Amino acid sequence: MAQIHPTSIVDPRAELADSVYVGPFCTIGPEVKIGDGCWFQSHIVVTGKTTVGSNNKFYAFAAVGIEPQDKKYKGEDTRLVIGDNNVIREHCTLSVGTVQDKGLTEVGSNNLLMANVHIAHDCRVGNNTIIANNVGLAGHVVVCDDAIIGGQSGIHQFVRIGRGAMLSGGSMMRQDVLPFCNYQGYPGAPFGVNIEGMKRHGYSRDAIHTAREVYKLIFRSNLNVSEASEAIKTLCAEITDPQSVMVADTMREFMETSPRGLAR
Repeated sequence: MAQIHPTSIVDPRAELADSVYVGPFCTIGPEVKIGDGCWFQSHIVVTGKTTVGSNNKFYAFAAVGIEPQDKKYKGEDTRLVIGDNNVIREHCTLSVGTVQDKGLTEVGSNNLLMANVHIAHDCRVGNNTIIANNVGLAGHVVVCDDAIIGGQSGIHQFVRIGRGAMLSGGSMMRQDVLPFCNYQGYPGAPFGVNIEGMKRHGYSRDAIHTAREVYKLIFRSNLNVSEASEAIKTLCAEITDPQSVMVADTMREFMETSPRGLAR
């Protein structure tokens, strides 16, 4: 049986794995499913149609599966799904989705959400991300794998943060963030490739060099999107390293499919 503190209220219809620990003064609703090894410190609300994977840690006063802060929401049957091995610190808020999108807010695995992070309705957070203190993701934001978002940053609705990108603290993003790049400012703008981040994730010297060349084609060559795309394809035809080709293709495809355009 799950270990539940006597001051906590767990609806009998909730599904908790046997190894779950629920500390004092928590509230868990009837449509919640929680996997093995999850740990809830204290004063945490888990509500809505929320599914939580294994080995997640939730700290005090987190609010998980709450209704969207969206006037269009009328109590529709929408969900929040959280993966495995996440750390969700104090006062984080995670909303369920809305029917205006796919009805799903999704957080992957191995993420660190520091204190006071807000994950709004219909956001999709990938794997191995770090989202620092007081970051707000507006509705429908996508954060791809390995991204880092510095503290006090704000992300406009529908913006995408590319794979392996890094935002400095206090960045305000109104358009998309290219994979493997650094951004900062208000409004946020690119300032080079995230070389240190790429090194930490095992990218080769050649792959990092390719990322820098693609960065130059997109941001420093006075090319429009279609011209930059063709230039990147030409670059890839000259590359033999598979990892370098993957990096270039990831950046190119992200640029080509950016509905809001890249932040420049």
